[in-house]
Order: sequence, then C-alpha cells, then structure tokens
Amino acid sequence: MTHEREITEPVDLCLPDGRLNPAAVGWSRRPLHRANLRGWGRAKRWEYWGIVTPTHIVGLVASSLDYAGVHSVYVLDRRSKVEIDEEVVVPFARGAVFPPVSGAGPVRASGGRLAVDIDQRRDGSTIRATAPGVEIDVAVPLPPGHESLGVVVPWSARRFQYTVKDVGRPVRGTLRIDGTAYPIAEDDSFAVLDHGRGKWPYAVRWNWAAGSGAGRAIQLGGRWTDGTGSTENALLLDGRLHKIGADLTWSYDRADWLRPWRVTGERVDVEFHPFHERVARTNLGVLANETHQCFGHFSGWACAGDGERVDLDGLVGWAEEARNRW
Repeated sequence: MTHEREITEPVDLCLPDGRLNPAAVGWSRRPLHRANLRGWGRAKRWEYWGIVTPTHIVGLVASSLDYAGVHSVYVLDRRSKVEIDEEVVVPFARGAVFPPVSGAGPVRASGGRLAVDIDQRRDGSTIRATAPGVEIDVAVPLPPGHESLGVVVPWSARRFQYTVKDVGRPVRGTLRIDGTAYPIAEDDSFAVLDHGRGKWPYAVRWNWAAGSGAGRAIQLGGRWTDGTGSTENALLLDGRLHKIGADLTWSYDRADWLRPWRVTGERVDVEFHPFHERVARTNLGVLANETHQCFGHFSGWACAGDGERVDLDGLVGWAEEARNRW
C-alpha cells in the first residue's frame, strides 16, 4: 500500500523555476492544482472526454504535446461496429487553448475540418465537437457533492504529471452522424474525463481502465505510476471517492486484445470483458504513439474505504494499453 497525502487546499503544480512543487504531490477529491507549467521540455497538456451511450461510444481529444497538437474525434456504433476516427496534427499546437485548472475555463482545439470546444463552469461543462460527418453537442452536469480523483505522479523534480480522472459523470445532448440525430440521455449514458498536465519522460507505457454504471464507477491505472509512491486507483460510490492506494497487477493477452483482462491488487479484483478493440497509431518520427483501447463490460469487486466489498458487475467502459515516444 502507498501512503499518499490528501490535498485539501489549492496549490501550484510547479515552483517558480518550473520544477515540481513538493507541496503539490498527493491526491485530491476535486481539482485543486494549478498547472503553471513553464516552457518546453516535453510539456504535455490534454483533455480527453469519453462518452458511452447504449448505441455509441465517443472519444474526444484536444492535446498539446510540445512538437504538435494532436486532436481527434472518434465514434463507434456499438451495433454495427462501424468506426469514425478523425485525427488532425497541428504543428506546435498552434491556436490550442488549455486552462491551468481542471473544470475552469475554455478548451479550444482545431485543425482542418475538426474542432473541439469545451466550456467549463462550476456546475458542469458543455462540449461541442465537429468532424467530417460528425457533430457532438452535449452537456455534462457536475452533480452536487460529486468527487473526482486528482493525482500528482512524481518521477523526479523535472519529470512529473498531474491527472484528473473524473468517472461516472451524467451526460445529455445529441450526437449526429451524417445528419441522423442520436439523443443522449442522462439515465442511460455517462461521461469520463482525463485531464492531464505535466512534463514526461521521452518513452513511457501506461494502462488505464474506467467503468461506470448506476451509482458506481471504477478508475484503475498502472505501469506509469509504478514505483513513484503515487497511484491513480479509486472507487466512486454514489458520488463519493474511495482512494485505493496500491499498485495493481494487469494481465491481458497482447496477441489477442479481445480476451478477458484482469486487474488485481489489495482491495481490487476485476475482470474486463471486451466487445471491441480500437487501435490508434501516430508516427511523426520523434513523436509516436500506439494505443489499444478495448471497450467492454466489467465484473468483480473493489473495496470501499470502510472495507465494504462493492460489486462491479455490469459496469461499462474501457481498458487500454498505450505506448508513447514523445
């Protein structure tokens, strides 16, 4: 088990010279870190929103990776398995806007015929995105008392990452594909946010899983946090966050990504059963990525802070492996 400090007051991520602020290392139940990153040096900024509905899965990315902005709109039809996957690379992320605090201020990213616009307020966010054949217009309310997991992962004073993983958010609005409207309703859909700000090592691999359902959600990570003393694992139960302070063991078949995955550790025993694999690759020489993101259903359990074993059967979401050079 790790012994991570809970942060309860606003704090700057960096010292004035750009190094990691030791007072920022820890975790929080709501966004409290101001990502005052300075200059280059593998500085990364991104917003990822994943939306799951009974008929579709949507993924939206706005990112600045120093060398380039890599923005994308992804849609999966869960019935036909037809994918729409549009990505644009903008040199040096020109024109992209990222606020320093999660949930406060606008996010803007565009290039070619693709655009992602996110407006964030205290009571929630509105998300609009367009790509060839796709229009997304949704609201993601922030319910009173809803908690999220903010974590600072410290590799060193000059290499560190701040992430907010916000799972199980209600979402409503409309997805349009080739002019056909698909309503998104709060009672059977959910959204997940991955907010990232930091300065990364050049080569890194991570695992991430997120699943949501009525009154329950799970957030699990691995590999990139191992050995740092920080973890990004949590159970969300009726909007209350239960931090899981332990490194986890991930088991899956890289020759057959659709076989069941398993994630285990103290307070966690989860199986993930994929129904679709998405493969995303980017190769710009110095910057390259390969991600295998599987969508599916969860089973198993995780323990709340008081020791209650919470059943995770039926949660829907994803599990992924990402390998980056950046």
